[in-house]
Amino acid sequence: MTESSGNGREERRRGLPLEAASRITGLVTSVMDLHVRIALKEVDREKRRLIVGVLLLGGGMAALLAALLAAELALVLWLVLIQGWGWIQALLAWAAANLVFSGILLRVGGQLTKGPYLPETMAGLTKTTRALVGR
Repeated sequence: MTESSGNGREERRRGLPLEAASRITGLVTSVMDLHVRIALKEVDREKRRLIVGVLLLGGGMAALLAALLAAELALVLWLVLIQGWGWIQALLAWAAANLVFSGILLRVGGQLTKGPYLPETMAGLTKTTRALVGR
């Protein structure tokens, strides 16, 4: 009798760590599923924001390019024909104007496409990791 009762206790002891591991695995899986759902929602939002930002940048750059070409042609002709500048001086002024406008476009476009990306997901993963590790 002592052998059978000893085996029953031993089997229960082996079963307890397996149950605990199973529960922990289930908990981790559940938490990761939650983070994946949050990440998918956030990715969809970020994707829409980036697409709209890129489309607006493209439209703004095309309109600005057309306006710049007309203005630059008029400026170069005015400098050469009316002001008496040489072609080299007029083209250098034209290049300087292009640098200023391209700097403005790059600054605005950079702000629209600037991160951080998936901030809610990163914050959730950080909290979960800290909770699981015990920090």
